[in-house]
Amino acid sequence: MNSYDEPMQTVLSVKDAIKRFGSTTALDGTDLELARGQWLGLLGPNGAGKTTLVRAIAGRVKLDGGEITLFGASLQGDSNEADKARQKLGIVPQEIAIYPKLTARENLHAFGKLNGIAEDDLKERIEWSLEWTGLADRANEQTQTYSGGMKRRLNIACSILHKPEILLLDEPSVGVDPQSRQRIWEMLDQLKQDGTSILLTTHGLEEAQLVCDSIVIIDHGKVIASGTFTELLQKTIGTKRKILIHASLDEQQRKALDSIKDIQLSEDGTIECHAQDIASDLHNLLDQLRKEGIGIDDLHVQSPSLQEVFIHLTGRELRE
Repeated sequence: MNSYDEPMQTVLSVKDAIKRFGSTTALDGTDLELARGQWLGLLGPNGAGKTTLVRAIAGRVKLDGGEITLFGASLQGDSNEADKARQKLGIVPQEIAIYPKLTARENLHAFGKLNGIAEDDLKERIEWSLEWTGLADRANEQTQTYSGGMKRRLNIACSILHKPEILLLDEPSVGVDPQSRQRIWEMLDQLKQDGTSILLTTHGLEEAQLVCDSIVIIDHGKVIASGTFTELLQKTIGTKRKILIHASLDEQQRKALDSIKDIQLSEDGTIECHAQDIASDLHNLLDQLRKEGIGIDDLHVQSPSLQEVFIHLTGRELRE
């Protein structure tokens, strides 16, 4: 067994990455680690440095400082070792990178040859890719006739024909319909189950919360938080759930609610509070409401979300 087979081995490491474009600092000491078989979410506002970091790992941007290692090989500078390590990368750019006047089959063949896949192996991988993406029935049509979701799926397929050990995904589901988005996540989940390590940048925070093993949030080129979703909650907004109760209240009942600790009451009669132990705390709250003769029209329990963590850390200001 070689070192690559060890569990939780770090396959990609970025340390103190610095990149400037003129007076703009895109990366300002960024660090992250990706483990074998891990799905790591790289999140941040527009302009935070996510795409620059992905391009640096892919070799399309040269860092001004810091170190990137892939399977233990330094990617700084030109070397056979760096080139060999990058052969284990698959890269799905945010911009769709397929040939519009070629068919899906022709695109897959072209990208397969560019990645050095032998002709006999390539035929089998093309057929597998067409089934995997759900494009087999339209394999011989020019891709300029495809929907955005179909193009996205083919874009991913072209990037994994050579069976990369690490996949870099930059907004893989942006601008696609819900059905295509679901198919894309199913495709990617299959890759993960097969052991592919995945670094994902996305603005789809609900999806990232569901699929990522760990999350790194960067802003202004710096890592401002990292960890599992639960760890991020514990470091920021906490793990309490929000309870929202809608009730029709008279004036006397409103006054009675003012005496109940940790309850907020809105003008429309919405009662809001937070619970750590949902079974015990909700039972106690409902018991208090019953004692005051308050009937409940509706009740919602909301778990804390990655979006709330993200807004807490980066602010609500819209960035273009």
